[in-house]
Parts: sequence; structure tokens; C-alpha cells
Amino acid sequence: MLVVLSPAKKLDFSAKAKTTIFSQPTFLKEAKILVAELKKKKPEELSELMGISEKLAAENAWRYSQVKFPFNLNNAKQAAFAFMGDTYQGLSIGKFNEEDLLYAQLRLRILSGLFGILSPLDLIFPYRLEMGTNFGIGDHKNLYSYWKDKVTANLNKMESSYLINCASTEYFSVIDTKKIKAQIIHPIFLDREKGSKEKYKNIGLFAKKARGMMARFIIQERIKDPKNLKEFDFEGYVFEPKESKDTKPVFKREYKRKS
Repeated sequence: MLVVLSPAKKLDFSAKAKTTIFSQPTFLKEAKILVAELKKKKPEELSELMGISEKLAAENAWRYSQVKFPFNLNNAKQAAFAFMGDTYQGLSIGKFNEEDLLYAQLRLRILSGLFGILSPLDLIFPYRLEMGTNFGIGDHKNLYSYWKDKVTANLNKMESSYLINCASTEYFSVIDTKKIKAQIIHPIFLDREKGSKEKYKNIGLFAKKARGMMARFIIQERIKDPKNLKEFDFEGYVFEPKESKDTKPVFKREYKRKS
């Protein structure tokens, strides 16, 4: 069973990871080509390209100007420890023991606009480049075109029977699902405020965290059969058999709004 996640915009490079084990991104050569092109762009061009503020654009222009290859623990950090945000709060990789980390290195992948696909312990530098960015390179009109074949082939190379989609639509779209050999399973997480008469619905920040928790559940429990996904019960989520399909298990939760 293989799990894919999205990366996060929020990063933390201030603290060291809890492990000194690391790996290098699979498609580092392809990432270097993107970095070389991004280095040529002025902050105002990055601002327009990425739809970000001038301040963020200036920060990222500086980041790209400073990147050095090859990566090591002095100039980079393991990806799963560097990404922050809702999904990675749910993943809570800081709580993994060494056996969990090594299993995650085999069974978890992070989709990336800059690196294509990352293993949790792959070293990265602080960057911003979302998969949906309209950034053409060579014969490729965008990042989907640049990465699709490489990412899809890399996932197939792992020969997993099941691919669990815990990524966003933006990032999962880089995978050519028609060519994926594994059965794809899309967990669905629905929430309703406790006591509310409203229907259960997908709430963005809750769903993001839940996808991270599902990845943690699969890794720490060493889940191999998708039938066991229904045992997921983190933070109040409950499997809903009547609304579930084999490829779309549904999990519901009532939450209490913070005062």
C-alpha cells in the first residue's frame, strides 16, 4: 500500500529533524533545470507567476538565488520534517519512531511542483512552486506536463497493489491515473458541527488534517489491506459503511466548535 500527500506552503527550517537519516530527491536533475529557470526571474515576475505578494516573491527569489547542490544536512532538511500546515499536523512525523520513519520512507510519497515526487526523508531547501503554477519549461507548457510521465512511472515502479490518495486535487492531478497499475482509493472525510442540523460536508482545513492522520494511521499500523482502512478512528472520525464504496471509503465526525 502506497500513500501520496500534497506538500505544504508553510515550511519550518529553524529546527533540525529528529533523525540524521536522509536521502536525495529522485528527480534532482529535473529539479535543477526548474531552479535554473526560476533564478532568472525577478521578484516582480515571480509575484505574477505564482500569484503571491511582492514580499513573498522577493523572499523566494532570494531562496532560489541561494540554493546549493548537492543537498546536505547543513543546507537542507528532510521534506516531511520541513513541511508544516494542516496535513503535516495530522501526519505528526515528529512522533514516529525509527521503524515508522523507515517504513514511511518506503510507503509514503509527497507530490511536489519543484521535485515531482519526494520520499519523506529526501532533503529539500525552502522553496515555493505549486503544481498548478502556469510555469512552462522547454516543450512543456506547465508543470503537469513536465512531471506527469515521470511521477506516474515512478509510482508504478514501486509495484504497490493500492494507491491511497491523501493529496489535494491540484497535486493528485499530476498522476496519469489511466496508466497507474495500482487500485486507487480516495478516502473522504466529512464533518458536522456537534448539535448542528446541517449535513456533513467537506471542510477544507479538517479534511487536510484528516488526510495526514490517515497517512499516519496507515504507516504506524502497517496497513496493507484496504479493508482495514475502516478501522481509522483518529480524533473522532468513524467509518460510514452505508455511504462508502470500495474505492471511496467515507469517514464522518461531529466536532465541537472552539469558543
